[in-house]
Amino acid sequence: MGGKGSKKSTTTAINLIYRLMRYPDSNLLVVRAVMNTHRDSTFAQLKWAQNKLGVSHLWQNNVSPMEMTYIPTGQKIIFRGFDDVLKLASTTVSKGYLCWVWIEEAYEIESEADFDKLDLSVPRGELGPGLFKQTTLTFNPWSEKHWLKKRFFDTPSEQVKTYCTNYLINEFLTEDDIRTFEDMKKRSQRQYEVAGLGHWGVAEGLVYDNWEVLEFDPDTLGKESNTEWQYKAFFGLDYGYTNDPTAFIAYYANPITKEIFIFDEHYEKKMLNSDIARMIRAKGYAKERIRADAAEPKSNDDLIRLGLSRITPSVKGKDSVINGINAILEYKIFVHPRCVNTIAELSSYVWKKDRDDNGVNQPEDCNNHLMDAMRYAFYDVRFFHPLSPAEQKEERRKAYYNNYAAGITGSDLTGGYI
Repeated sequence: MGGKGSKKSTTTAINLIYRLMRYPDSNLLVVRAVMNTHRDSTFAQLKWAQNKLGVSHLWQNNVSPMEMTYIPTGQKIIFRGFDDVLKLASTTVSKGYLCWVWIEEAYEIESEADFDKLDLSVPRGELGPGLFKQTTLTFNPWSEKHWLKKRFFDTPSEQVKTYCTNYLINEFLTEDDIRTFEDMKKRSQRQYEVAGLGHWGVAEGLVYDNWEVLEFDPDTLGKESNTEWQYKAFFGLDYGYTNDPTAFIAYYANPITKEIFIFDEHYEKKMLNSDIARMIRAKGYAKERIRADAAEPKSNDDLIRLGLSRITPSVKGKDSVINGINAILEYKIFVHPRCVNTIAELSSYVWKKDRDDNGVNQPEDCNNHLMDAMRYAFYDVRFFHPLSPAEQKEERRKAYYNNYAAGITGSDLTGGYI
């Protein structure tokens, strides 16, 4: 485990490329919670490692299907996601032995039972001479409540080796990177302990303790009970540039069940307004109402000029931060595993403390960019009044008889309520 910029993934990628080339019958399975997150993380990291070792010409790297092949021997690096655990557990290779597994961002694996299905299946069987079985997990330790802590760090085992890394040992970081962590240390000791030094995040003092990571399909949310229109999408945007990221968040909310399902995010520094507009259009949200930081009227006007006509300033006022937080605290929050920056902020967004170390009714103003965006968007949730199942039934009945009286027949009788 380790903090951000602690080269845990970099070291793992270099080690695995070297190791595969050293052992001709070995093969590697690389796993993340969601398959489509590999391309910009593990796949890119392993390509970087090949280049760093000067062996890129010996590797063939394919995106579709996503795999890497060591040309001299035909050994494979296979990429899979926990979004299909059964298929994942049945992964095999045609040549040699599947002896090593790398699980990147293991914190995203919510279910220990899902991990066990993989762990009991891969690697398996007898191996060739000189080979050994090993599973490597790399992750940020956002919360001490995660099953990883109890499983691997609190329960000693001869089969387990654990390490903690941090940015101080990363020779690949620039002076600007180091300065970011030093600034973090001054602004928030707690965030520095977790994101900087790689220590376990402590749950005490968190602003939001009403959340969990959950794998769900945003496209089918609620449709199994014909209540899909009770889940409405809301969008928030917080601006940043040099030191702070631009943060965009998308979630469904249901005021009846008091649930929020966070399904998309964007988190990036040095984005021009044209970059932000391009990103939102690419995600397909250009026609949506997006609540953006009211403190940036020029940026809001720019985005409207760039075609995002429904950009709306957030609502500011006395105690608006606390009131927004209190309203969100009434809901249960589910976060899709791919929203890794949202997970990180929820895990380290804490209340301020006074000089006597007593909590005060105000959150720390750091590590909160997505939290602010979530709060901006939540203002509109209060105006969303979905119908209960009984009210839905009554609306369908009214639509049927009104349309029947108007001479409408066929599937249009219910007026779109079915």
